[in-house]
Amino acid sequence: MTKFRGFGPSAAVRVRATMLAGIALAALTPGLGQAQDAAADEQPTRDADAPIVTSQDIVVQGQIGYRNRIDGAEPVLEYGTEYFQRFEPLTAGDALKRVPSVTFLSDVIESDGPRLRGLPPGYTQILINGERVPGGQADRSFFLDRIPAELISRVEIVRSNSARRTGDAVAGSLNIVLRDGYQLDGGYVRGGALYYDDEEFEPSFGAVFGGQVGPGRLLVGGNFQGRHNPKLKSSLRYSDSPENNPSFATQDFDNREDQTDTRDGKDYSVNATYEIDGADTDFQIRGFYVRTDRTEDERSFEYNDPTAVNGPVRNGAASGNLLTDNANVNEIDQESFTIDGKLSHEWSAGKTSLRIGYANFTDKQRETEYEIDFDRATPRFTGDLTHVDTDDSEFTAKLEHTVDLTDEVKLVFGGFYQDKDRDTSILAVRNRFNVASARTWNQFERNPTELSTGFPALVPEPGGVNSIEERRIDGFALVEGRNGGLSWEAGVRYETTDLTIIDATVPAAGVQGNDYSKLLPSASFKYDITDRDRIIGSVARTNRRPEFNFISPALLEAELGDNDLLGNPGLDPETAWGFDLGYERRIGRGGIVGINFFYRDVQNLIELTNTGLPGSEDDAEGGDRTFVFQPLNVGDGKVYGVEFDISTDLGFLGLPDTGIFGNVSYLDSEITDQFGKRRFNDQSKYVYNFGAIQDIKPIGVAFGATYRKQGNAFGRVVGEEVTTSYGADLEIFIEKRIGDSFTIRAVGSNLLNGKKREVFNKFNTVEDQETRSFDEYELEAEEAGPVFQVIARYAF
Repeated sequence: MTKFRGFGPSAAVRVRATMLAGIALAALTPGLGQAQDAAADEQPTRDADAPIVTSQDIVVQGQIGYRNRIDGAEPVLEYGTEYFQRFEPLTAGDALKRVPSVTFLSDVIESDGPRLRGLPPGYTQILINGERVPGGQADRSFFLDRIPAELISRVEIVRSNSARRTGDAVAGSLNIVLRDGYQLDGGYVRGGALYYDDEEFEPSFGAVFGGQVGPGRLLVGGNFQGRHNPKLKSSLRYSDSPENNPSFATQDFDNREDQTDTRDGKDYSVNATYEIDGADTDFQIRGFYVRTDRTEDERSFEYNDPTAVNGPVRNGAASGNLLTDNANVNEIDQESFTIDGKLSHEWSAGKTSLRIGYANFTDKQRETEYEIDFDRATPRFTGDLTHVDTDDSEFTAKLEHTVDLTDEVKLVFGGFYQDKDRDTSILAVRNRFNVASARTWNQFERNPTELSTGFPALVPEPGGVNSIEERRIDGFALVEGRNGGLSWEAGVRYETTDLTIIDATVPAAGVQGNDYSKLLPSASFKYDITDRDRIIGSVARTNRRPEFNFISPALLEAELGDNDLLGNPGLDPETAWGFDLGYERRIGRGGIVGINFFYRDVQNLIELTNTGLPGSEDDAEGGDRTFVFQPLNVGDGKVYGVEFDISTDLGFLGLPDTGIFGNVSYLDSEITDQFGKRRFNDQSKYVYNFGAIQDIKPIGVAFGATYRKQGNAFGRVVGEEVTTSYGADLEIFIEKRIGDSFTIRAVGSNLLNGKKREVFNKFNTVEDQETRSFDEYELEAEEAGPVFQVIARYAF
């Protein structure tokens, strides 16, 4: 197993052995536990109005969790906490690694931007309690590693959109439903620790309480989570590639980079709800708060040899192998919160509900990068300082009215208003000077930070200081009903948007803006062929709004290789017609097996387009032609695939306390850009995971494992192409239940030493990319070791 430099294996092995041996001893000692009640003959159907459960039910799980079977017309896959809790996911992203068609392009052992159907995160709508939340990413996505898994009641994959929700869901929606007061009676505390491959411990604590308070029910929970991710990276760079040179070998070698990348952080979160259910009037107020303090610390060394690690001095002569020594530290402080209230009243003309919410996301990053360049007559020191501040807030209001047309048919109509403000500030400065004394540098004992002399005043980056205002007014109406075994829904949503952008780095541009409107019809159905078999179908039109970094009017020089990028405030959303058709069968006592086919026809695709204008690096006389590129609505694409999932016990084989679960998704797409056909950028070809859980009820023990793998992904933009591949991921757990109120689990994750490999093709000009004349060919590898955790819960 690869180890970090300076860390020995003996202590790590002893700690792991002690942790696993201790929990195994407790698990195999029958005298410490009592027999659990037999599982019910039928696992109850769960829905949004799930019955109140006790804290003991959450802490001491009496049965294995499977995917829930949902009534209603929409194609929704629902997974309660009992489905994934035993593997102790840290975040909502970790939990979603186990559900169909969700891929990630994150660093090893991280799950941040979900890619439903393998599409980029901006194509997936992220909902918290059914409502959108702002995120810090330029593509409007929300990173799920910011939501602790301990706050989650259930997660829902909404495969096709409904007129009830905003239409920003080309790939679909992921709805994270947090616990509320009507889903828990009692409380529990949670505590434990995580142990990482570099012998680092991180704490994990939490507590939740739910119960009757006054006329309503209150739930309040808090969570503290230490985060740590130590990785090793290495890169080999060449002047040519194997596709051009069949004898590709050492003569093409340019340089090698070795890097340690350690990410430390602390997450703090609180959520609370208070609800009053009256005879005719219901009231609810809820909110959550998450804060992340994180430090990303990278140290990189570049060498002119594939294996040597000599410094700039070798045998007393200035002829070593070290080319550069780089130290990069980024201090990240992120906060997000949301609060919303809902009032519903049922009267003679139907039921009316009003929901008002406010959500805010702030991101402060302070990054320094110091580098010594030894590949010159006199070494040069360079220091960079970058300040990034993002503030994204949304005020929303939704009014909805439901009226019964018949006993089986309802009409739902209403309106939606959103006021979004996003302010971005990116300031940077560089300090550079020669430093002859660095010729005697020892990269393992010294750090470039010691040469820092401070920085002059920060200045705005081009396109980095802007304010975006987005006002939306939507109207929607739908009819839903049930007739025997047929549930159906059909509706339409009309969305209007008024966009304004002011970029302080382009004062001549003044106030820029755009407005557009979209009509988004949708329909879905479920038909019960038998009491166990059903067919599910849907069609919907959705859209994807432009990325924030594309709508600034700023010109970014040499942003695409040596080509420039000019923003376009007039971009319209992409739109897509989507179709889903699936079959689902109930098996065993509570299991489900299903298969689903999906297709998306994407129009007005935003693609980088050559304006024909010469770029800032253009050298027409020398033959190096560069251009200005601009994003335009010029493309079309299609996305399609098939998804299979199963979760069931093996009672039909005489093993009622053995549960199996798994899913396989084949994903494909097609786009034509200026270089030819390709898939949607970074879409994995497939993703699958499967696992099993064995419950030994007489002694209160359970154990299980999951295995996950996703296929290669390819992405291409002007100036760069990258192919990404991941190794497989294996997780195991063992659990001991003690009485009715106490559970302890040991979990091992990333047991196969997760690896991420990337192949970069880099080009200076469009002509170079077309003729395959490489500026650089790079092979990058990233690896992290196993993570072990022991977590205990006590219910009260």
